[in-house]
Amino acid sequence: MTLILVAGAIAGAGALLLGYVLSVQRVNPAAALARLDAERSRARRDRLTAVTVTGGTGESAAMRRFGGQLRGTLESVGIRLGSLRRDLSLLGRTVEGHLATSVLAALVGFLLPVVLAAIMSAAHIGLSIPAGTAIGLVLAIVFGAIPTLSARSSAADRRRDFRHVVGSFLDLVAMNLAGGRGVPEALQAASSLSDGWAMIRIRDTLLTARLHGVTPWAALGELGDEVGVDELRDLAAALALVAEDGAKVRESLAARASSLRRRELAEIEGKAGQRSQSMLVAQLVLCCGFLLFLVYPAVMGVLEQS
Repeated sequence: MTLILVAGAIAGAGALLLGYVLSVQRVNPAAALARLDAERSRARRDRLTAVTVTGGTGESAAMRRFGGQLRGTLESVGIRLGSLRRDLSLLGRTVEGHLATSVLAALVGFLLPVVLAAIMSAAHIGLSIPAGTAIGLVLAIVFGAIPTLSARSSAADRRRDFRHVVGSFLDLVAMNLAGGRGVPEALQAASSLSDGWAMIRIRDTLLTARLHGVTPWAALGELGDEVGVDELRDLAAALALVAEDGAKVRESLAARASSLRRRELAEIEGKAGQRSQSMLVAQLVLCCGFLLFLVYPAVMGVLEQS
């Protein structure tokens, strides 16, 4: 019996090794070079746009390695995670850490009802293991989606704040240009007047661009692509015209800033209107409940007499 078990183990190990050797995909040189170029361009953009990971995110090196494998797998099948990457860049998080956190959350959501069902089944209580597995699959989907939904909500708030800072930055750049400064000096002076997180991101991007020999407007355009803020891309295009054709864009920058503030004001007014409507609905529900409270004794008295 022992020899049979050993022979079966050796045969199974050989079959597993053979399957692993046959399952290894051959690397296409063109695809490998394209992937290498994409990784190099992404690393350059990360360095140029001053991407930093905030402390206290709970992302360990092991989680980032695991997330890197997940990201490579997703990108190999054509899933680029562009919008999620922009949201996480605004929050100062890595895509690798976010993917690892999502998978771990999904695993926790799946294991909780399964383990509970196993314990209850062993104790001869109603919940069965198949039912716990079905509930675990649902909870895995929900728990796995929670980190992404939370990141998108937080990134939307930070992107709105970033646009507000960009409007002020446009005004400051226009004022410095009106004072006779050149474009690089105007950008650097405008970014040094505040210590908010968005202005620090712009200032670090300009400093990194100068160290790498990249024009500041190109760096701002890269930052706009990285965080998903169209106003920075428009600013980069306008400043490129100044550098190439000598166009005067001081009035254009002031007009852009004014337009951006009007749009922000319209959004704020729209949200205020939505909240007012919500308050009206809540007041209506309260009035209906109060009327029901007043009418209920009379209706019950009529029904008892009949």
